[in-house]
Amino acid sequence: MRKYPIGIQTFSEVITGGYVYVDKTDLVWQLKEISKYVFLSRPRRFGKSLLSSTLESYFRGEKDLFEGLKIMAHEKEWNQHPVFRIDLSIAKGQASADALRARLMLLLKDFTGVYGKDDDEVTPGGMMEGLIKRAYRKTGRQVVVIIDEYDAPLLDVLHEQDHLDAMRMVMQEFYQPLKACEAMVRFCFITGITKFSQLSIFSTLNNLKNISMLPAFSAICGITEEEVKTVFAEEISQMGQQYGYTSEQMFLNIKEMYDGYHFAAKSSDIYNPFSLLNAFADKELHDYWFATGTPSYLTHQLQVFRTDITAMDNIIVPSSAFDQPTENMQDALPLLYQCGYLTIKDYDRESKMYTLSIPNQEVRVGYTQGLLPLFVGLTSSNVQSGS
Repeated sequence: MRKYPIGIQTFSEVITGGYVYVDKTDLVWQLKEISKYVFLSRPRRFGKSLLSSTLESYFRGEKDLFEGLKIMAHEKEWNQHPVFRIDLSIAKGQASADALRARLMLLLKDFTGVYGKDDDEVTPGGMMEGLIKRAYRKTGRQVVVIIDEYDAPLLDVLHEQDHLDAMRMVMQEFYQPLKACEAMVRFCFITGITKFSQLSIFSTLNNLKNISMLPAFSAICGITEEEVKTVFAEEISQMGQQYGYTSEQMFLNIKEMYDGYHFAAKSSDIYNPFSLLNAFADKELHDYWFATGTPSYLTHQLQVFRTDITAMDNIIVPSSAFDQPTENMQDALPLLYQCGYLTIKDYDRESKMYTLSIPNQEVRVGYTQGLLPLFVGLTSSNVQSGS
């Protein structure tokens, strides 16, 4: 019986533990070739943390973990770099800018056991700069910085402008050394759900490459239809037997439930990995992703903008309507897209207009049972019956 890495976000554990792994390592190799500073936005539970961990293992030169994977056809050197991987989900929910600053200092303290700390490093940015410089001097190798869930400290205060501004100032200072120490940085990867502007947070990272809507990396998180058919052919057959379907019929049911995501004008069909793996583990089609809860920052912003989410399906808009900085939003459309409640369904090259729609049946059920009743004052049975 195969093991599925549900809730496991560490690449080494997935590989050494014998869990099913959908090989994205060729894209990992391409990622470090495209730019020194890279930004990626993807919805929650789409594999961003596993990607971050894979990058960490790759830049640490842990070649043995990658044996038999696609990257072996590309990488020949396997240089080892000092890696600072920081998970900012631990810094969410801070009551003040001072509390956030203290939390960041605590996160960076984990690296001081190896690289030390100077007495004058009293801010997160100061400590980050000191760590990068000492790691570079100690190893003679450029440093890799990986920031996971970069927006976690800010999302819960999106609707509190004064609080948000103070938090952003802390994050600006934290990121400043990444550009100031450019000569000592080999690669910097920043990922999260939303897209804050470079001016508001990454003010000095003027060469940050946003790959979120690039076709070449549209499948770097999530599972493509081809991968579903090849990697999980056995699971589809087993589920079909349980449901009394042929493999082809079972695949179509799985596709309707979990497929439908597109993150570029030209993109493979992407399946929600969290829901798909849970479905194969349970051999049941359930609403796994939505059952994990609706983010509070999303419901806050929907209320702030008085969003009519009954109209948020099959809408035709330019990219500027949904691919825009979170803090500049004039409506909730960018957040609904970035959070995975809407996705790209079509693109007209002549007019440069995108069609955004609800991705699949699972998310549609989430709308009817969760979001719609919250804003129109109906029960889910009212909504489903069309009352």
